[in-house]
Amino acid sequence: MRKSFLAAAAVGLSLTLAACGGSSSESTSATSEPMASESSSAPMATGTLTIWVDESRTETFKSIGETFMAETGVSLDVVEKPSADLKNDFIRDAPTGQGPDLIVTANDATGDLVANGLAAPLELGDKSDAFSEAAVRAVSLEGQVYGLPYAIENIGLVRNNAMVQDTPETFAELVEQGRAAEGAEFPIVIQQGGDAGDPYHLYPLQTSFGADVFATDANGDYTSELAMGGPEGEAFAEWLKQMADEDVLSTSIDADKAKQAFLDGTAPYIVTGPWYVADFLAADMDISVLPIPSAGGEPAAPFIGVQAVFMSSQSENQLLAQQFIDFMGTKETQDALYEAQGRTPALTESAEAIDDPIVAGFGEAGANGQSIPTIPEMATVWTYWGGAEVSILNGTAEPVEAWQTMIANIESNF
Repeated sequence: MRKSFLAAAAVGLSLTLAACGGSSSESTSATSEPMASESSSAPMATGTLTIWVDESRTETFKSIGETFMAETGVSLDVVEKPSADLKNDFIRDAPTGQGPDLIVTANDATGDLVANGLAAPLELGDKSDAFSEAAVRAVSLEGQVYGLPYAIENIGLVRNNAMVQDTPETFAELVEQGRAAEGAEFPIVIQQGGDAGDPYHLYPLQTSFGADVFATDANGDYTSELAMGGPEGEAFAEWLKQMADEDVLSTSIDADKAKQAFLDGTAPYIVTGPWYVADFLAADMDISVLPIPSAGGEPAAPFIGVQAVFMSSQSENQLLAQQFIDFMGTKETQDALYEAQGRTPALTESAEAIDDPIVAGFGEAGANGQSIPTIPEMATVWTYWGGAEVSILNGTAEPVEAWQTMIANIESNF
């Protein structure tokens, strides 16, 4: 969607390690010999840092690495890992000395990385105010920051303006409007599909019933107390069955089918994130991004996902890795990452400089959003959550009973 790329970035944001990890990493070959820089009075380092990224970020971080090398003298070895494997491979390899110095992943990996002692803590100090508060909270546990956030994303309601306008305030009214739209086969598409379902895309509607995933403490941090049981969660479960009976939600509509239905003009609305926007614009669609209407009477609150760089506690190149962390926090780098991938920067100064109605729309859609929980208990929630929703949507289980069983299974495995 955006063609311009990396501007020269200065290493200016000073973030210091709160604690350093210990063992060697055979995947890197760094030295600490300084060399003179022709463009700066500060000495330049030499060496190599290894960073693991998923398939969607490889080229971006290769370009980032070229700029980082020019600025610091340190090269960046970018290793592509499948997104489904990156975190688990890191947890497996880092303790043996075969892992990278840095990884790029979403904030929901924080809990597992910290629980395994593999994320080096960072101390932002007064620099934390330069970033979105939600972004910093998303990469923190018990008040300690473990990742440098660089992008924020959430889902919203994307509308085909050629089919409908003036979106209603409630989900029920939206369904009625969508059914009446010319050419519509579906009033709205929300991806599901597979045995695991997709609770992420249904979560804003769940929260509109008051069924948040976890309770929070006085500081707004998640506790391990599950909050999506009780009458609120059961009301959402019954609503899911109603939506399946009315052919609004279906497990036969996976991500690809939902996207294609919207592209084909057979659905006036889709609930999705910024990752599909480029395809919609390439198809010359006139779209708007809006908050998701409430189904249960309370505001719909999508998960806020934060992309971040984590430093391995097992890296033997902590000082060089810290230089890259600093580099990632500069306005120039955060601007460049936005230009390359279209995700809202975590750095407030960069985010406020964006003049794009689609980006602004996702921001409005996430105004009531909740950061994806990073506590270790969230892994158990994912294990049972989607399967329970699938059983309700497919009619293989009674809604309230399925929801109660899901809650019992989750809590018994904490």
